[in-house]
Amino acid sequence: MNPAQVRYLIFFQYIGTKYRGVVRLRPNESCLGVQNYLEQAAQKLRPINTIKFFISSRTDSGVHALCNSAHVDVQRAEGKPPFTEEILVTALNHHLKPEPIRVLKALRVADDFHAQYRAQSRTYVYRVVTGCHYSLLPVFDRSLCWAVGEGSLNISAMQEAAQYLLGTHDFSAYRSLSSDAIFKSPIKTLDQLDITPASGHMSHHLPYNDLQFWELTFRSKSFLYRQVRRMTGALVAVGQGRIEACHVKEVLETRDPTVLSKYAIVAPPDGLFLKHVAYDETDLKTDENLTIS
Repeated sequence: MNPAQVRYLIFFQYIGTKYRGVVRLRPNESCLGVQNYLEQAAQKLRPINTIKFFISSRTDSGVHALCNSAHVDVQRAEGKPPFTEEILVTALNHHLKPEPIRVLKALRVADDFHAQYRAQSRTYVYRVVTGCHYSLLPVFDRSLCWAVGEGSLNISAMQEAAQYLLGTHDFSAYRSLSSDAIFKSPIKTLDQLDITPASGHMSHHLPYNDLQFWELTFRSKSFLYRQVRRMTGALVAVGQGRIEACHVKEVLETRDPTVLSKYAIVAPPDGLFLKHVAYDETDLKTDENLTIS
């Protein structure tokens, strides 16, 4: 009798600065993806199957995750019971040291569950800071935010511009020009776009009284490649007075991704965090009688 194979949904976080994104790269690359390290850690648990993580949400080089997710199948040798959720988390974190990657939670799910396709929404947060040049940014916040300059931002103008992006639109003008982007539908629904004050990680303990942190929160079922970074760049340009709020709508209506470069730069990866991947609660309920194969 073959031992059971169990599927787990894994929630994990990472600081993306040293990685070439989240997805697996060839082992001979000089810089790997987060997935490489997750799979290496899981393979050290000595499963009898080849480990593969199916990532729910791709992130680029330098982009971080407060909580990303993936599913993985683990098959143990005959006579050994499946890992409990708690033991799996502890064991993976042990083998991930010293990488800035941490498994937050594991849930046993049905064997037809798919982390990417069952996701109901994805929430990203982009952190910007005003009040200093990047070279003077506190070391605790470097690579974790975008220093947009010494001047303040016109937040009310940014919030006005944000209203034009909410709802269902053809976001072609805010997608990347990369060759693979054209194969995905540009029609997306942006359910949330908030701009709220925030704080630095450690800056309030230091003599940086002029720093002002802001968080731009975006939520949608899915996003186009670099859509969040391009929208952020446009909104910051509005906040700096380089363009009017209405220009954000005008760019959107062109459906031309080349137009945006005339108005704004693409926000760098440093300040972008995948915050949350949401699922239907019925997919996440642990059933002791769950059939596994």
